Amino acid sequence: MEKINASSEDYFFLLGFSNWPHLEVVLFVIVLIFYFMTLTGNLFIIILSYLDSHLHTPMYFFLSNLSFLDLCYSTSFIPQLLFNLWGPEKTISYTGCMIQLYFSLALGTTECVLLVVMSYDRYAAVCRPLHYTVLMHPRFCHLLAVACWVSGFTNSALHSLFTFWVPLCGHRQVDHFLCEVPALLQLSCVDTRANELTLMVMSSIFVLIPLILILSSYGAIARAVLKMQSTTGLQKVFGTCGAHLMVVSLFFIPAMCIYLQPPSGNSQDQGKFIALFYTVVTPSLNPLIYTLRNKDVRGAVKRLVG
Repeated sequence: MEKINASSEDYFFLLGFSNWPHLEVVLFVIVLIFYFMTLTGNLFIIILSYLDSHLHTPMYFFLSNLSFLDLCYSTSFIPQLLFNLWGPEKTISYTGCMIQLYFSLALGTTECVLLVVMSYDRYAAVCRPLHYTVLMHPRFCHLLAVACWVSGFTNSALHSLFTFWVPLCGHRQVDHFLCEVPALLQLSCVDTRANELTLMVMSSIFVLIPLILILSSYGAIARAVLKMQSTTGLQKVFGTCGAHLMVVSLFFIPAMCIYLQPPSGNSQDQGKFIALFYTVVTPSLNPLIYTLRNKDVRGAVKRLVG
């Protein structure tokens, strides 16, 4: 095939779920519902955490960051996905694809690091309660949040540059519903093993290492919990830490299935549905997981309403 140099006038075809045209209307309705849940649930957490002074704590500060991140992450590609599912047009401009790749990758990486910071906050609260206010000083919390966002956007800039420097073939058909690095590398007319190796290494750094740190934090929390005598304290620890562990599982397990396995044609269709889960469903479930049976949130709602 003829090699082309992509420019701002070029476009890509996002094939998405074209192999299942009868599913597209159903998927449109499902994605729209989950997107509405993502917007309302995460906005609710952000506004409530801002308005209620009792929620001005490190835990809810990081939770507000996670909610804002999920809002931006979903909005970076779901409107385009809805447009492609609804009509016959399944194109995206080169510039639009580049922007979508950059922001979705940046926000996804930021979430990996932010979940580590949130696990450290829970570790400090449970294992170092007497030093918690010193360890999680507001200024330090703001620095941790900035570090999460900077690391995510820096990593995405490197990946995006390496991906769009690769010469592309003429068909420009992306076998995915969004612009992702593995799908775009399949369009290349040159050897992409170096890019795939870079993707594997960076994914290990931003997926495996955060997961190991999170599990280490919760290992220490589990040892501390076993020594507790108070039933109320146990319930509170399981309530907050259990919610965080559930969010970690919903995010990291699908991400590892996508980014930590070699690309193959057989797993491409399966990968689309896995990606649909962690990009559309998971951001909508996070607010429910954190607020369901959460006494702090219920108390804040009562104070706000009353």
